[in-house]
Amino acid sequence: MELITRIKQAESQAKEIVEQAKVEAVKIAEQARAERNEALEKAQEKRRKAIQAAVTEAEQHTQSEVEQLAAQGRDRIEQLRGRAASRQGVCVDKVVQRLRSL
Repeated sequence: MELITRIKQAESQAKEIVEQAKVEAVKIAEQARAERNEALEKAQEKRRKAIQAAVTEAEQHTQSEVEQLAAQGRDRIEQLRGRAASRQGVCVDKVVQRLRSL
């Protein structure tokens, strides 16, 4: 009888150990899932920040280029106006001479 009692106690302890192991396995799985989700959220936030930083940098670079090209365009226009103004007098003189010769 005592042996049967011990066997039943051993079975009972084994069942408790198995149940505790199941509970611990569930807890570990939930904790791992939570840590994975947290890591994923952090990675996504880091990615969003990196994208925003890249966009901001690109906008600033583009704005700088636009301003530089606009300044170059204004300089070129002024150069052309200066050259045109210097040639204008010569052209007017030639037109006047031709008109007089007619």
